Amino acid sequence: MTAGIAAILFFQTVVSVGMNVRIMPVTGLTLPFVSYGGSSLVTLFIAIGVVQSVLMRHRKQDFG
Repeated sequence: MTAGIAAILFFQTVVSVGMNVRIMPVTGLTLPFVSYGGSSLVTLFIAIGVVQSVLMRHRKQDFG
């Protein structure tokens, strides 16, 4: 699951950079955590929360 979220972030970043250096066609894809877009920003924050939750549960730390 975390690899998929990392792939989504990587893909969005590569496409956005490619559009800015004019090697890819311009699309409506947002730049992760930078572009103004309410649903995109909320979705990325939820995805990062899922990654943090997976990492926290994987490390078996004691809380409390």
